[in-house]
Amino acid sequence: MSIRFQVNGEEVEVGSDGASTLILALRNELGLKGTRFGCGEENCGACNVMIDDRLHYACSIFVEDVTGKRVETVEGLRGPVADALRAALAEAGAGQCGYCLSGIFVTAHDLLSRRQRPSMVEVKQALSRNLCRCGAHLGILRAVAAAIDTVVASGGYDEA
Repeated sequence: MSIRFQVNGEEVEVGSDGASTLILALRNELGLKGTRFGCGEENCGACNVMIDDRLHYACSIFVEDVTGKRVETVEGLRGPVADALRAALAEAGAGQCGYCLSGIFVTAHDLLSRRQRPSMVEVKQALSRNLCRCGAHLGILRAVAAAIDTVVASGGYDEA
């Protein structure tokens, strides 16, 4: 069985069983290792990706369910919000082991792309489904706050 969809702006075709999960196709067939397998039960957020501009867990969606859709992984996110997040997370040393950061990055990118100047309450709420086993939450929150400030300072958000 062959399934076609778009990943990070490129058309791809995977030969996996349609009942296989998206994370397995991304990692094993397409070599995109940024999306991480954490729990397999939508409880940790390590596998978060964007599908047609909506946040999804790649561990629980079947490959056949993304036929003809657009998937964006941590490797494919670009632009001012992505640049600000990458720089802020690195500067803050936000992840100790870093295993959770790809899912956190995708989740934070989704929030910052949809919501101008989100409050820390909104940031915490958005990230509440992302688990960091190292306990680096405060550094991660500081980094997201710094990224918001960077996007605002660079004019990335319209004045409202």
